[in-house]
Amino acid sequence: MKKINGGITAPKGFLAADTAAGIKYKDRRDMAMIYSEKPCKAAGTFTTNVVKAAPVKWDKKIVTESPFAQAVVVNAGIANAATGEEGYSCCKKTAQKTAELLNIPEDSVLVASTGVIGMPLPMDRICKGIEAMVPGLKNTRDAAHTAALAIMTTDTHEKEVSVQFEAGGATCTIGGMCKGSGMIHPNMCTMLSFITTDAAISKELLQEALSEDIVDTYNMISVDGDTSTNDTVLLLANGMAGNAEITEKNEDYQSFKEALNYINTTLAKEMAGDGEGATALFEVKVKGAETKEQARILSRAVVSSNLSKAAIYGHDANFGRFLCAMGYSGADFDPEKVDMFFESAAGKIQVIADGAAVDFDEDTATRILSEQVVTAIADIKMGNEEATAWGCDLTYDYIKINADYRS
Repeated sequence: MKKINGGITAPKGFLAADTAAGIKYKDRRDMAMIYSEKPCKAAGTFTTNVVKAAPVKWDKKIVTESPFAQAVVVNAGIANAATGEEGYSCCKKTAQKTAELLNIPEDSVLVASTGVIGMPLPMDRICKGIEAMVPGLKNTRDAAHTAALAIMTTDTHEKEVSVQFEAGGATCTIGGMCKGSGMIHPNMCTMLSFITTDAAISKELLQEALSEDIVDTYNMISVDGDTSTNDTVLLLANGMAGNAEITEKNEDYQSFKEALNYINTTLAKEMAGDGEGATALFEVKVKGAETKEQARILSRAVVSSNLSKAAIYGHDANFGRFLCAMGYSGADFDPEKVDMFFESAAGKIQVIADGAAVDFDEDTATRILSEQVVTAIADIKMGNEEATAWGCDLTYDYIKINADYRS
């Protein structure tokens, strides 16, 4: 596997475009489109929030029932959630307009929205945006980059990545882009992730690979503990790399899964580190667990704790908050066996040994916790399994951003 400079247009046959449709933002591009020259196998994972946005309902139906997908239309600014039948009708109208201009079936068009919940989509602007994007579809690096910019809401920067791998004697490519900064606590799998690949792979294995991978990637991040109404990950495979179709769980399938995991892990960490108002990526590793799920539960509890996140912001080695979060996680462990460390580019320091505080230098701990990437490591000494969760610190700016989000 080799990392390359690219995004969603890196795989063969994928094009992108974006435009300023004026949906909510008046000073930036706020719509993007992804298009494949050939029909794609499609896989998806979606929010488990009972309140599901209209695009989630539309896309689940397309992924499950349609023979293929070929285009994705994304808007930022308005989530098209809590909009009832009108919201679903907006998805249908978006697909109809896109299908008409691209000369593809209506049920091959996926849609995604992110932004304010409860507001109606201005369909006149959406349709004009589609009309502007279709002639501008390109397979260039710049087209991928500006599309990644166009789907942002409170994100501070674009998030994209691509890699290549070998399968069936051919070089295959996977590219991805995502957005997410607030209302991030995925449990499905407002975050959106779009992944494209030119690898030939069966629909069944494509969905299985994605469903398995989100457990240790997107599902292991948390910014604020809020599971969005719009969480969506879409994976499109058009087969244009020319490899023999992957239909079995062989070496090629493992190569595909490794590349997909790199894409998803990279994008997940980008979202966690770009949490609203964040100054640091907060990583929690739980080692020595009896089962993988035990490690996941414990690490995610710590990274989701507001008190732990506040301690990271204050560069305060207040280890009691971390141990406390592990204790209410619901996972069983012996707190009197726990070793805990803090680590960053500035060094590593132990703060707990066998469940009890150790004497450590506070100034050293503060330096370690003052870096842009900070890791808490907990060894519970019960087995050989481990898991990592990602989040961010909790700052004053998070409140400022969300107090006036609609205005």
